[in-house]
Amino acid sequence: MTRLAVGTWGIPRLRYHHYRMTQSSNHAVRELAGRVVAGDVRALARAISLVENDAPEAQPLLSACFPHTGKALRIGITGAPGAGKSTLVDRLAHVWREAGRSVGIAAVDPTSPFTGGAILGDRIRMQGRLGDEGLYIRSMATRGSLGGLARTTADVALLMEASGKDIVLIETVGVGQDEVDIVRLADITIVVLVPGMGDDVQSIKAGIMEIADIFVINKADREGADRVEKEIRAMQSLGQSHEPRVPPIVRTIGTSGVGITELLAVMDETHQWLTKESRLEARRKEYWRLRMEEMVRQALLKEARAHGLSAEDFARHAERVVSVREDPYRLVPRLVADIFSSAPHDRGSAVQEVK
Repeated sequence: MTRLAVGTWGIPRLRYHHYRMTQSSNHAVRELAGRVVAGDVRALARAISLVENDAPEAQPLLSACFPHTGKALRIGITGAPGAGKSTLVDRLAHVWREAGRSVGIAAVDPTSPFTGGAILGDRIRMQGRLGDEGLYIRSMATRGSLGGLARTTADVALLMEASGKDIVLIETVGVGQDEVDIVRLADITIVVLVPGMGDDVQSIKAGIMEIADIFVINKADREGADRVEKEIRAMQSLGQSHEPRVPPIVRTIGTSGVGITELLAVMDETHQWLTKESRLEARRKEYWRLRMEEMVRQALLKEARAHGLSAEDFARHAERVVSVREDPYRLVPRLVADIFSSAPHDRGSAVQEVK
């Protein structure tokens, strides 16, 4: 009888305790999301840290912030290392702030091999902007991600949008040919080139040359700027027959601010072009199609780990595959089938309208 009493009273108490803990967590998430949407800088920093660390609160927090997004203009700035991307970002942010527009900057830096953090930290060049609540700067480490962006860059940009930023600037790490993920996230992609880096255009054309909405030749006071522009125009002439719009070329000198006004004018013109004939909407639809595919992949991997499929298990399977004792083409479908067969879920609950 004593054991029955413990079972009868203990389980409901545990469930009630779990319920109270869940309710408390949900309340904390809603409170934090509300502060982010209200423009609280500290709340935004806290929310981004939760997302970067893949905390349990990250997904419900992003969900709570999502209805407040979609109004900011996302601008991606990419190019080879040393092209002066950070200086251009600083100049653009300064001009927009003077015009009264709020700006969020997600600057993706290489990962420190010692700390795992962003090598360039808090952007020493931009320290003069600290204290301006209309400007938020976040340095992010790639943490091994390829394509020029950190794994959570898209979610960080979403939080900046939700906080009321008019413009979100995403500066990539500057990895070269494979730095093309930015075109999926940004509404407008700017490719920055600089004279004096050898075969300037040819050396990077296999990747990022095809993604530009605008080309910027920075450090245009250097010898070779004319040659870089000629090479860009020569490449553009090869594809003009099927391109709906030829990306304009702007020369700048980031350190002195020369050409920034012209660059802003070209960006406004590009934005206007995108808003016509639903081009911007089409870009964002394609972005979310690809983004949701990636989210499903991440969710499946997380579900696999929750069902006991650890990194050690993958290593064990890899050892067997290498020695041809296991067939990966049969193994992977079996692992996926095991996850779905053992994971209870309601398919209908996944389809919800955002109110």
